[in-house]
Amino acid sequence: MSKLTASLSLDLDNKWSYMKNNNSEGWEGFPTYLDIFVPYILKLLGELELKITFFIVGQDAAVEKNQEYIRMIADAGHEIGNHSFKHETYLHLYTREELEEEIDKSHNIIKSISGQEPKGFRGPGFTWSETLLEVLEARGYVYDSSTFPTFIGPLARMYYFKTSNLTDEQKKERKELFGKFSDGFMKLKPYFWKLKNNSKLLEVPVTTMPIFRIPIHLTYLMYLSSLSKPLMFLYLKCAMLLCRLTRTSPNFLIHPTDLLGDDMVKGMEFFPGMMIPSHEKKAIFKTIIKIFAKHFTLVTMEEQVAKIYEKCDISFNNVKA
Repeated sequence: MSKLTASLSLDLDNKWSYMKNNNSEGWEGFPTYLDIFVPYILKLLGELELKITFFIVGQDAAVEKNQEYIRMIADAGHEIGNHSFKHETYLHLYTREELEEEIDKSHNIIKSISGQEPKGFRGPGFTWSETLLEVLEARGYVYDSSTFPTFIGPLARMYYFKTSNLTDEQKKERKELFGKFSDGFMKLKPYFWKLKNNSKLLEVPVTTMPIFRIPIHLTYLMYLSSLSKPLMFLYLKCAMLLCRLTRTSPNFLIHPTDLLGDDMVKGMEFFPGMMIPSHEKKAIFKTIIKIFAKHFTLVTMEEQVAKIYEKCDISFNNVKA
């Protein structure tokens, strides 16, 4: 039996976006930790000999002090995707015109700063809509990765609302943050959306545990490790076994806060898990990657998507052909 691939992607959500989603004062100045995190993660990925996909927020690429760090990511050979411009977790409420502006503005600034033209998109907070998919397809995007097939989205949202400073109006805007219960019934393996005018767009869901549809992304694993490391590693190994048995190629999601502790970044005490020291998170991450590498070939999302198109006998470089 051939070895499956596992793609690794990191949503480069910056300090200001977490503050914004918590309704914390001062986010409008776009405080950043990219100067700390990017050299740190690039060094770590270099040690592990990994190339991954970074989903970049356009607003960060537009801020001059962040631009050298975005170029560092591209220069290190990592894929760069589009993570929207304003990082608002309610893109499903946007009109077509608003979505077109959001995608184009982010796409153009990311391309200008990084030298890479994004081929993939991921909505903040797993937000998406059919209109968004149509806009992405019309602009030549090769894949979307905004869906999160899990049943526990409403529980995560409830906890988030309880611990945040959001107003009732802001909570209403974010009422589909982390997805609906019904998202647990969505497809787990990659598939093509059928859009208007007989067009289509590849969807690569963020992988959850096959059968049980519970999260296996790094944020959730870090949370489990705070309860019991042996339990977390057992949980992960069960997930890897189920992925292999069901022939599911994992799409493994990482966030900066999964690797940063408050020993490296101050002012984010409101975010769960920041009390775990960064060196401890780093050690856990390295062990997790070893477990993945034992069973899967680790690739960028672009590489994983190219294999999917190859199996479908569709040109990756000219999707509409």
